[in-house]
Amino acid sequence: MTLVSPCIKVCTLDPAWRLCTGCGRTIEEIAGWKSMPQAERERVMGELPARLARLAARDEGAP
Repeated sequence: MTLVSPCIKVCTLDPAWRLCTGCGRTIEEIAGWKSMPQAERERVMGELPARLARLAARDEGAP
């Protein structure tokens, strides 16, 4: 089985939210990705679109 990663090679950590602005993961999630159980990776993957949307909205000045 191939290990799927949300990494898009834009590794910049937002200091306030502690999320990668490229993929939306926390530094802890990035560091533990390979050893994380598949169900946990799927849970994180499901949360990433909302995390990235919140980062984008904040950058656009939305509340």
